[in-house]
Formats: sequence, C-alpha cells, structure tokens
Amino acid sequence: MRKINLLNEIISVSDQELSQAFTSNKKFGITVNGEIKYAPFKPIDIFIYQSKVRLEAPTVLSVPQLKRKQELLGSNYQVLEEGERILINAGNAWQDIINYNIPNCHYDNTSGEGANEFADKEIEDMGWMLVDFDINYREIVEFLEENTDITLICIEHEEPYLSSSMGYFNNIEETQKIFYDFCQNVIKDKLANDPDYTFDYLDEDQREAVEFFKAK
Repeated sequence: MRKINLLNEIISVSDQELSQAFTSNKKFGITVNGEIKYAPFKPIDIFIYQSKVRLEAPTVLSVPQLKRKQELLGSNYQVLEEGERILINAGNAWQDIINYNIPNCHYDNTSGEGANEFADKEIEDMGWMLVDFDINYREIVEFLEENTDITLICIEHEEPYLSSSMGYFNNIEETQKIFYDFCQNVIKDKLANDPDYTFDYLDEDQREAVEFFKAK
C-alpha cells in the first residue's frame, strides 16, 4: 500500500508547467504525483488541486510569480519555491481534495468511521457475502490494505487523533482475485471450525456464498 498523508506530504511541481497551466485558459489539475493534467480528467488521477478560474497571461505576470501562484492556489495551500520546482503542501485543502476525488475513489473513509461500501461491484458483492460470515467492512479494508496494491490518500495524525482517507485499487483484477481467495479461505475455516456455521444450519444467503466461493 502506498499511503499519502497530505499533512506531511510535499508535492513537487514544475514551475514552468504550473505557470503555463495558469495562463492556458484551460481547466487543469495538479495530481498527488506533481503532474499537471488538463480536462477532461481521467478517473485514475488523484488531484490535490483543480483550477476554478481562467486567467490571461498578463494577469498572472503582473505581480511576483510565487506570490501570485499562492494567491491562485488559495490560502489552504502552502507554497515554496525551490529552483525550477514549486513545492506544495495541501493538507489544509482536504475538504476540496475530497470533492475532487471522491467520485472516483474505490472506497471512502473520509468520515473516519470506516468504509461501508466499495465502488467496484464485484468487490462490493463479495464483501456483502462475507459479512454474512461475521466479517465486517473494517476487517475487509484492513486485509485489502495489507495485501493488495492500494493508494491511500489521507490526512492523519495521532494527537489529537484524526484519520480521514480515500482508497484506490491500482489493479482491480488482481485485487478481485486476492479478495476472492481470502473470502473462500474465511468461509472454509468457518465451516470447518465454527459450530455456529455448520453447513446444515446456514441460511439461504450463506449457502449461496458457499457455492459462489466454492468453499465446500
């Protein structure tokens, strides 16, 4: 798992490319990897910023460039200049970042209370079946974060405790396979070792899950 805590992360952006973007008269965004992307945006991109205004070149160049970039990005972004790069801390812009990215994330834990749904239908369907075997979504997310290729974008600190995040599966097909095998093994173990899940006492939904995961 790649975890990007925006409270600590510094995003490095090309000064020249950022200047061009601000004067391009096009809607653009800055990704967590420091890339400038122009609309229409792709679902795989995770943004720390998307432009709201269009400006002509003289407007941008009429004041010192670093100060003007800070003004254009907004007060929730901290900006420093380092050679030909602009360094951006976006931790205070979290609410905007949620709005940019939540339509395309694969699971949402921005409330800090745990994810309760997956955007991918196949993973969501398997998750619902596993819940019938006393495995909750928090446990599912913990497994996926530990065992699959995930990018987690978040703000997080210990004192006072704060955790808010969005997760992205970088390889959906591989994640589906790993999760299927996990579900299969959990259900097989329940059937073999937990008297509450003796096959004869399973309800219809549980029996469907056993059949789907080939657990018997």
